Amino acid sequence: MQALFYITAIIALAAAARVVTGVNAVHALLHLIVTLLAVALLFFMLGAPFAAALEIIIYAGAIMVLMVFVIMMLNQGDAAVENERLWLSGRLWWGPAALAAILLAETSYLVLAGGGSGVEPRPVDGPAVGRALYGPYLLAVELASILLMAALVGAFHLSRKLRGRGRTQP
Repeated sequence: MQALFYITAIIALAAAARVVTGVNAVHALLHLIVTLLAVALLFFMLGAPFAAALEIIIYAGAIMVLMVFVIMMLNQGDAAVENERLWLSGRLWWGPAALAAILLAETSYLVLAGGGSGVEPRPVDGPAVGRALYGPYLLAVELASILLMAALVGAFHLSRKLRGRGRTQP
């Protein structure tokens, strides 16, 4: 079981390194999804299946879809068509696909073997999570949402084309 933990941690670190060093935003996003899936598997192995499910649903699902929409919104013009050809190139998907396949094999083994690291998961209900998030951490949650909204609006305004010039703003 310890070997699976270390393999998952190495996958998370390798994918995170590819996120930071990636040249293409879509490929960095693919590696970010693999990183989030690996972190969810680590949560599952540590006896927190609810945190693992939230990691997958919220981060690897909803926020990644939002990032894809932002990337598609920012790629405008003729360069976007060429970028799409690069994104759809099959050879660039092998790395994230291989890492995700390893994570899927580990998850299958853990589910069939009957659990995580031996730590008993405790039941957590939705209202308890809500009280924890919106109780002592209310200010942090609201500041994070305002920061994300400001970043999205700023990215949109930076990518708008200047009227009559045909180039994007610096």
